[in-house]
Amino acid sequence: MGKAAYMKLKGSFHFRQRLLLATLSTKAILIEDIRSDETSPGLRSHEVSLLRLIEKISDDCSVEINETGTKLRYKPGVLVGGKYLVHDCGLSRSIGYFLEPLILLGLFGKKALSITLKGITNDSKDPSVDTFRTTTLHMLKRFGVSLEGLELKIVNRGAPPLGGGEIILGVPIVPTGLTAAHWVDEGMVKSIRGVTFSTRVSPQIGSRMIYAARGIFNRFIPDVHIFTDHRSGPSGGRSPGYGVSLVAETTTGCLISTDIAISHPKPEDMDTMEDSYEKPEMLPPEDVGVQVASILLGEIEQGGVVDSTHQGLVFLLCALCPPDVSKVRVGKLTPYGIETLRNIRDFLDVKFVIKPDPTTNTVILKCVGCGMKNLSRKVA
Repeated sequence: MGKAAYMKLKGSFHFRQRLLLATLSTKAILIEDIRSDETSPGLRSHEVSLLRLIEKISDDCSVEINETGTKLRYKPGVLVGGKYLVHDCGLSRSIGYFLEPLILLGLFGKKALSITLKGITNDSKDPSVDTFRTTTLHMLKRFGVSLEGLELKIVNRGAPPLGGGEIILGVPIVPTGLTAAHWVDEGMVKSIRGVTFSTRVSPQIGSRMIYAARGIFNRFIPDVHIFTDHRSGPSGGRSPGYGVSLVAETTTGCLISTDIAISHPKPEDMDTMEDSYEKPEMLPPEDVGVQVASILLGEIEQGGVVDSTHQGLVFLLCALCPPDVSKVRVGKLTPYGIETLRNIRDFLDVKFVIKPDPTTNTVILKCVGCGMKNLSRKVA
């Protein structure tokens, strides 16, 4: 075998997406200057954890990190998937950080993927496991992924800082590849569904969040159902927390989602004295309900077939489709969405045609997919 030609990259920016695209496109990458100017340089624990997770579902991939963690050589292997896998995601980022790349990699594996992930299920940084269960997995249907075998089961909840959550994720393989999507009609909102979660706090908190959120939604739409998921004991994890995940379903089957989670900050984030046992006040449940309802209304107002957090994923799915035209409508392009388009161009050589629609203030994007096939399966 000849020496691999490494694609050279710099910095920690969009580390997760670069790893994902490098793995799918089987391009070896060399990332230098990873936070080399910061007081604590190098890869963060969640980034190393993501590398370990990719190693678990791959065969023969190579990861080399220098002593300071500022330089990474990564050579992708063959995606194998597998059953009964277990991965501890740690406590620096929630399980949601790992799910997006894991779902996409799982689709192109040799075997269907079934994995238990442990850590934080709901936090304020990443999309919650509820959003993945109710919205993200259903989006894959648009690109020809079978819903059979595609599941996310929440075993235990876990709020920051101590986590204790656990989920089981099942991802089927796409036998040949995805199918191109023509997805531009967002329709009108017909119903709102949601779930509140509360761990190690009063069960009434869930009802208070629902009451506040419904107070806003009922002015616009009668069909609002928000369920409660209160956990205590081991299934409630190790830290108190609560929050809401909401989904608006439209007449054309689009799902617009948002979520919010409230928990105590990590000890290092707190400016309290060591001998002070008083924890800071958490946002009242009523404020959480109003806030999450307002965010969802803002997402609906923006238009588009997906919400702003799912833009990057939709672009990735379009780019991985067969060499056929995919077309999607989104609201205002997010910085993450724009960066995703750049990464897709660099790794997959797929360019999007971006056309603003001034009548609706939305943007229509078209591309011809790179024709990603499930090559791992043929190796079997």
